[in-house]
Amino acid sequence: MVPTGPYGSWPSPIGAALAASRDGRPEYLGAVGDELWWTAPRPAEGGRRTLMRRRADGAEEQALPLPWNVRSRVIEYGGQPWAGHAREAGGPLIVFAHFPDQRLYAYEPDGDGALAAPRPLTPVSAVGGGGLRWADPVIRPERGEVWCVLEEFTGPAPTDVRRVLAAVPLDGSAADDRSAIRELTDGRHRFVTGPRLSPDGRRVAWIGWDHPRMPWDGTEVLLADVTADGAFADVRSVAGGPEESVPQVGWTADGQLLHLSDRSGWWNLYRSGPDGEPAALCPRAEEFGGPLWKIGLSWFQPLENGLVAVVHGKGATALGILDPDSGELVDAAGPWTEWAPTLAAHGTRVAGVAASPRSGYEIVELDTVTGRARVVGSAHDDPVDPAYYPEPQIRTFTGPDNREIHAHVYPPHSPDRIGPAEELPPYVVWAHGGPTGHAPLVLDLEIAYFTSRGIGVAEVNYGGSTGYGREYRERLREQWGVVDVEDCAAVAEALASEGTADPARLAIRGGSAGGWTTAASLAGSDLYACGTIIYPILDLLGWATGETHDFESRYPESLIGPLAEVPARYRERSPLHRVERISAPFLLLQGLDDVICPPAQSERFLAAIAGRGVPHAYLTFEGESHGFRRAETMIRALEAELSLYVQTFGIDRPDVPLLELRK
Repeated sequence: MVPTGPYGSWPSPIGAALAASRDGRPEYLGAVGDELWWTAPRPAEGGRRTLMRRRADGAEEQALPLPWNVRSRVIEYGGQPWAGHAREAGGPLIVFAHFPDQRLYAYEPDGDGALAAPRPLTPVSAVGGGGLRWADPVIRPERGEVWCVLEEFTGPAPTDVRRVLAAVPLDGSAADDRSAIRELTDGRHRFVTGPRLSPDGRRVAWIGWDHPRMPWDGTEVLLADVTADGAFADVRSVAGGPEESVPQVGWTADGQLLHLSDRSGWWNLYRSGPDGEPAALCPRAEEFGGPLWKIGLSWFQPLENGLVAVVHGKGATALGILDPDSGELVDAAGPWTEWAPTLAAHGTRVAGVAASPRSGYEIVELDTVTGRARVVGSAHDDPVDPAYYPEPQIRTFTGPDNREIHAHVYPPHSPDRIGPAEELPPYVVWAHGGPTGHAPLVLDLEIAYFTSRGIGVAEVNYGGSTGYGREYRERLREQWGVVDVEDCAAVAEALASEGTADPARLAIRGGSAGGWTTAASLAGSDLYACGTIIYPILDLLGWATGETHDFESRYPESLIGPLAEVPARYRERSPLHRVERISAPFLLLQGLDDVICPPAQSERFLAAIAGRGVPHAYLTFEGESHGFRRAETMIRALEAELSLYVQTFGIDRPDVPLLELRK
């Protein structure tokens, strides 16, 4: 007999420290000869990203020790921060961006893995720390250069910035000399992705776009000829447009241009024929791409045998192998329900980063000859008995105007306890960031932290989320703070009305754009008993007038409307100007180094709510920017969030550090 215990009071082996230690995932996978390399999180080491190496014999090792932090700050969200080249003699040549100073470095471990000190390739910016930034590098050993995206700040404002493709000498001659860096493009576009060279090296393609569009609104594919001296000539636009999103370009082994496009309403894969007209290779009402939040993401990878590896799906994703001539698509077998937008090919094998509801993100390799998929790196291991993991339910709810709302519901679950028959469990609605983002169906120990204690979680892919086509994500156009709030509320109300959740013990939480939705929800209704607001947007007027980074500075024009045309809407929607409507307790968490959602917004929000008698707590974290990365930060934040729910929901839980709520 399993003992009965009040919801929220159950014992659990999944502590905050354990959840923090498993935060983050492998990223930016690449093949260097017969080896696989990738970046990996290190929450216990100041939240840095290290570089991992899987040798041809299967041995896995860390390639870069402390203090190296392989992470780019281009568009603040970063992008592909490293590239590698397998040389005929000696070890590989690796080029990477180091987060603290944003310089490019080269290092050359020998065949035994011994590490010579990385040497700088680029100078420190005269504008300030990290004012010269680099992403999406491509090593050109025959030219003695690495080609990449250069982001250069020209003044003190976040929007005083230019971006071009540039060539950096590999010999280190530009380490103290900005003039030694050769610019390859003329800056005609505000934003660019890294260069993709044709197999013969004679043509190069990349993506560009401009304010006020975001990359999921409209981008262009740029094509140029590469001259004998390494310059770009005859630059022309060959695909995309103001209302067509192209998030990735590439080349087949025989030199045909590939690109993703949502011209049909879904991101599908296209190949340009001899006349330049794109043809869909596998037209389907599902996504073969996603939002370009970071420079250099990859949803497809051409193989040397002419096949193309693709990440695709509707909601959940799979790794498939596409025959571009027949359109036949065969998916890899396995338990994985989510494949990250990073793929690497070596020979007839392709590797990706995948997870499932029972496993965290790991490196999976598919042999396209045998069809066998296996874990080859960063393998998931169960730190506790999997019986404590939640069992997700894939649900579709009905919202206003009978619109569909997709969500993942995680009921309370523990092998040690069940809830009393007369009690309904508390539930927390999770609003993801973006808002052009997606909540994946994967094992998340932060979710398990709550569900194993008897608190349910509902992740809502509200209107505006990706994974369900362009029409679904454009539901949020000029409706941010309306559709997202309504959809989260519809899920919460449905769970309560069907008897799944206690209607008196509903909460909402989210970070970044999810923090906006949380604050807007608390200001918009009395549905929720409390909320957790994490590094949020709270003041649209401030955000639209120089208080955030360049990449998203014009984002509100599509989410809210042009400021010049609807200025009142910016004020009316902002939680900062609706604090008088907030009565529920809340926890506000903020990184003090956040330049995307700066502390100034949280501070104005707290000043506006002061003296109104609303119980709240404000926790700040030095050294944290947008997205918490340090173990100690995540532990404190998670325990504080649980304490908020314990106090608000009336749960007896003396083992939780008390969060002081002030009025």
